[in-house]
Amino acid sequence: MNLTGATWHTSSYSQTDGQCVEVTDSLPDIVAVRDSKDPAGPTIVVSPDHWRTFITAIQLNTFTR
Repeated sequence: MNLTGATWHTSSYSQTDGQCVEVTDSLPDIVAVRDSKDPAGPTIVVSPDHWRTFITAIQLNTFTR
């Protein structure tokens, strides 16, 4: 998948020590996530609906083991 035109951003809660992920939602029909320390490394790509479900689960603390 070509992510060349992506605009990446980190959370406003991220620290400056590089221990964070970057997310792009600037491409049509996908949300991509990568490790900020390894921007050329692997990228997780999901649909916007799945991303919203994931973020909602984090906000509501509804993850189960």
